[in-house]
Amino acid sequence: MEILHSAIAIVAAILLIIRLKVDPVIALLLACVYLGLATGLGAEGTVEQITGGFGEIMAEVGLLIGFGVLIGALLHSMGTFSDLVRILATRVGRRLPYAMAGTLATIFPSIYVDVQVVLAAPMARESAPSVDRRHGLPWLAGAMGVGIFSGYVFVVPGLAAVTIAGLMEVPLGTYLLYGLPIGVATALVTTALFRLLLSRGYWNEETDLDTDEVVLEPGTSGDTADAPHAEAASRLPLIVRLLPILVPLVLIATAAILDVAGASNSVIAFLGDANIALFIGLLIAYVMVRPSLGVSGIDQHLTAGFHTMGSILLITGVGGSLGAVIAESGMTDTLEGLFSADANAPVVLSILLAWVIAAVLHFAIGSVSVGAITAAGILSPIVPSLGVDPVVIALAIASGAMFALHVNSNFFWMFSKLLGLSTKGTLKTLTVATSLGAVVSLPLVLVASLIAAAT
Repeated sequence: MEILHSAIAIVAAILLIIRLKVDPVIALLLACVYLGLATGLGAEGTVEQITGGFGEIMAEVGLLIGFGVLIGALLHSMGTFSDLVRILATRVGRRLPYAMAGTLATIFPSIYVDVQVVLAAPMARESAPSVDRRHGLPWLAGAMGVGIFSGYVFVVPGLAAVTIAGLMEVPLGTYLLYGLPIGVATALVTTALFRLLLSRGYWNEETDLDTDEVVLEPGTSGDTADAPHAEAASRLPLIVRLLPILVPLVLIATAAILDVAGASNSVIAFLGDANIALFIGLLIAYVMVRPSLGVSGIDQHLTAGFHTMGSILLITGVGGSLGAVIAESGMTDTLEGLFSADANAPVVLSILLAWVIAAVLHFAIGSVSVGAITAAGILSPIVPSLGVDPVVIALAIASGAMFALHVNSNFFWMFSKLLGLSTKGTLKTLTVATSLGAVVSLPLVLVASLIAAAT
C-alpha cells in the first residue's frame, strides 16, 4: 500500500501545481500530510518527518544555496556573467550546451550536485539568449541536468559513482575506466537528442517558465535596477573576477581527490568542505566589490540575494520533507521485497534487471544515491554467481539510478527556482533529460559488458 499511496501523493502534487496552479509549497505539504496519515505514521509522526526532513535538507544545502546566491549577486554587480557569456558566445557559440554538459560530467563530478547547480545556473540563465533566443534556456537546463547526473553516477569521484563501486566491490580505477567514456557519451548524446525534442514544438514559454518569480537572478530584479555597479572591480581581468567560483571548486575538488587517494588531513578537509569553500568564495567576492560599492551599495545587492534565497530555501526544504515522509513510510523495504534476482539469468537480462531495479527505486524514493545503494544491496549478494563482471552490474545500476528525477527530490526544486522554470518546465527539462540519459546509457553499458567479457 505504501507504493500506491506514494503514487497518489506524487501525482496529486503534480496535478495541483500544474492544473490548479496551487503554489508548490502548499501542494507538497498536502502530499506530505496525506502520505504520512495514509501510511500509518499518525499525526505526530507525520509532523515529525515533515519538520525533520525540512531540517535535514537545510543542514545539507541551506548554506550552500545561501552562499551561492550571494556570490551570484556580487558577481553580477561586477558584470562577470555578462562578460563571460560574451566570451563563450564568441568562442563556443551555440555549442555551449555541449560544452556545459561535457564539463559538468567530466571536470566537476567531485563537486556536490547542489553546488554545481547553484554555480552553473546564473551563467545558464544569462547565456541562454545567445545560444538560442527561444530554446536557449531549456536546452541549457537539459544539458545541465544530464551533465551533472552523468558525472554523479558514472565518473569517479562522483559521490554515487564511488558509492556504487564500493558496494559492488569494483576497484575505483576499473569503474573510472568504463564509467568515464559512458558518462561523457551519455551527456553529449542526450544533449543532442534533447535539442531535437525542443525543435519539435515541445517548449512553451507561457507555461514552462516561472513568470511569477521576479527575483531569481540576484541583481536583475526591480529591487536592484538602480543599484550601483562595482565599476572598479568590473575592470579587473575576467579570470580574477571568476575567483569566487573557481577557488571553491578547486578547494572542493582537491579535498575530494586527496580523500580518495588517502592523502587528506584535517586542514584540507576543512577548507574543502563545500560550505567553507563557498564561504571563502563569498569573502573573495565581497572584498572585490566592497571598495567600489561601499556599504550601502553592497547592501542593495545582498538584499536582492536574500530575497531570492528565501523562496529557494523554502521550496527546497519542503521537497526534503516529502522525501523524508516517503522514506519513513516503509517504501524502501516494500520495494526490496518486490524484487528478486535470478543467479542464472543471461547477461542481458541481468543488466536489464539491475537497470530496472535502480530506476524504480530512484523514481519512488527520490534520491539517486539511495536508489543506487538500495539496488546494489539487492544485487551484490548474487553478483558472483551471475557470470557477469561486477563492473557491468555496477554501471547498469548507475544508468538506471538516473531515471526520471522528479518532484520528490529536493534537487528538482532547487533546479526549478535557480533557473526560473515552472514545475511543468522542470519536468520537461530535468526529468526528461535524466530519463533520456538513463535510456541512452543503457546500450553503452551493454557494449561495456562485451568489452569486459573479452578482457
